[in-house]
Amino acid sequence: MNGEPETDTASRPRLWERLRRGLSRTHARLVEQLGGSLEPGEPFDEEARARLEEALLGADLGLATTELLLGRLETRVAAARGGYSLRELLVEEIAGLLAQIPAPPEESAAPRVTLVVGVNGVGKTTSIAKLAARELAAGRRVLLAAGDTFRAAAIEQLTLWGERLGVGVIRQAAGADPAAVVYDAVQAARARRVERLIVDTAGRLHNKEHLMNELAKIRRVVEREAVGWECRTLLVLDATTGQNALTQAREFLRVASVDGVLLAKLDGTAKGGMVVAIGRELQLPVLYLGVGEKPEDLVDFRPRDFAAALLE
Repeated sequence: MNGEPETDTASRPRLWERLRRGLSRTHARLVEQLGGSLEPGEPFDEEARARLEEALLGADLGLATTELLLGRLETRVAAARGGYSLRELLVEEIAGLLAQIPAPPEESAAPRVTLVVGVNGVGKTTSIAKLAARELAAGRRVLLAAGDTFRAAAIEQLTLWGERLGVGVIRQAAGADPAAVVYDAVQAARARRVERLIVDTAGRLHNKEHLMNELAKIRRVVEREAVGWECRTLLVLDATTGQNALTQAREFLRVASVDGVLLAKLDGTAKGGMVVAIGRELQLPVLYLGVGEKPEDLVDFRPRDFAAALLE
């Protein structure tokens, strides 16, 4: 199913609990604002519609998505002739909207290079650590590359995460050519029979042409040196910035192709609805949600589970 990766059934309750915890602030805000309107049998009148509109906009679903949802709900309510639950209808409609966004890339047995992009401060390095922990838990060999050579702190932070996870980190001095770091990392990954190479990249957007050229050069190195490997570009966005994250995503899409989104810091905001806006307005697959500070606090994005965690 679109956007619904398979998961071991034994782990599903644990993943659901992490998702619920990560969306707890957004859930609490929505339920508080909507009050009794969500209960079965409550009318969807002008007052309830106004409260719902305010709540959805407050959760950062965006104006276009909010208006679309309200229109669909009005149609469903009219057809139901009183026998409906606004909560259930809303969950179904949000899940339906999310199921229409592009599907994530299909998994394959090929080794993979993941280029992680995003502006500074969005939680990029921590998200890389979570991706690495996820791959390690799946029994795969992992290597990290410190390709954000613009900031010495980024290199040090990634190195510390590597030590904590027991994962190698390929690095050079601050100011080195990022493509040279990636070249070394690909050679090391092939020599060590690594299955997942995860590359940190610079996050500065003030010089878009420079960043575009840098990312293009890195891609060329990967395509030339890692023949037979998959190459994905993953955009990390900070959920706490709300609609600003949408603006950042549009800026990145102007300088680089992106295969999917990782939404970080979802647990730190009541604006988790912006996942819906990102998926619909940018037509990008939302792959992962960061729902806590621990390495294991990264969950797959599943439309129905996400919609349910918002409101149930």
